[in-house]
Amino acid sequence: MSLLTRAIDTALDVTVIPGYSVIGSAVRRRFWASDPEPFSSPTEIVVTGGSSGLGAATAAGLTRLGARVHLVGRSAERLESSADTIRGEVRDADLVIRECDISDLDAVARLVTDLRADLTGIHAVVHCAGVMPPERTESKQGHEAAFATHVLGPVAMTIGLRELFDADSRVVFVSSGGMYPVPLTTTDLEFTEGDYSGLTAYARTKRMQVVITEQLARHLSLPDDPKVHSMHPGWADTPGVTDSIPGFGKVMKPILRTAHDGADTIVWLAASPEATSTNGKFWHDRAPRPTHYPSWRRDSPQSREALWQAVVAATDM
Repeated sequence: MSLLTRAIDTALDVTVIPGYSVIGSAVRRRFWASDPEPFSSPTEIVVTGGSSGLGAATAAGLTRLGARVHLVGRSAERLESSADTIRGEVRDADLVIRECDISDLDAVARLVTDLRADLTGIHAVVHCAGVMPPERTESKQGHEAAFATHVLGPVAMTIGLRELFDADSRVVFVSSGGMYPVPLTTTDLEFTEGDYSGLTAYARTKRMQVVITEQLARHLSLPDDPKVHSMHPGWADTPGVTDSIPGFGKVMKPILRTAHDGADTIVWLAASPEATSTNGKFWHDRAPRPTHYPSWRRDSPQSREALWQAVVAATDM
């Protein structure tokens, strides 16, 4: 990347609105990393949150490259509808429906058992399932819903599937640029104190995803362990934006990315050989990005360790 394009890329990042919108991807497409080639052999990829939005768009992009995608979601009916839509976009798309509530650790354990029984290897797992509860709710194990869905379930699945990975495998946590203003706080992981806000719970746990990615990258250090990445998709026209934050979606609609545009870097991380050259990074538009703005902000070592210990305890890792 030349000095000029690097300057443009950085400017798009720090100005936020151009970089996170369709403007950013339109500009960066002129100089970003090359497209991944179609898979040359049978390839199994698991995508959670596959019923709609970024998860469905990711599945479509990966089937277009020849992968067999296991669509994971809470409703088999919604997954079947999503699969029908994808098959309308991608002829002969190879899709498998896997009903599972990612917030429910028992359901995740059953999914892991089924995948280990059915498959001999997994190329990638994409953690795209997301929630923004209007009021505080709990998973079947008693964990706050956003924390269970965005952190506990994905970590339990990743560790449970470890024997199916190899050195070319990768795990992708789909975070959000909304994590930037929120510091890592572990004094109230379950959000039991103060007035509950679904938007705050979402942002907090999206920050946790970025930190847990870095921690998993260090923990999964054997030769056949996967590379672990987190990313943010920018602002995309998906139910996560238009339904959960309707005011924002309405105002920003003219410059929102499409779901497929938002999923581009997810697909790239799951398919490109370049994604195995680094580990534990945070990505946007096919390039690593800072995890904090301004750059001098950091998560305290104590908070990072407290998060890791809480996740280990909750998932029996």
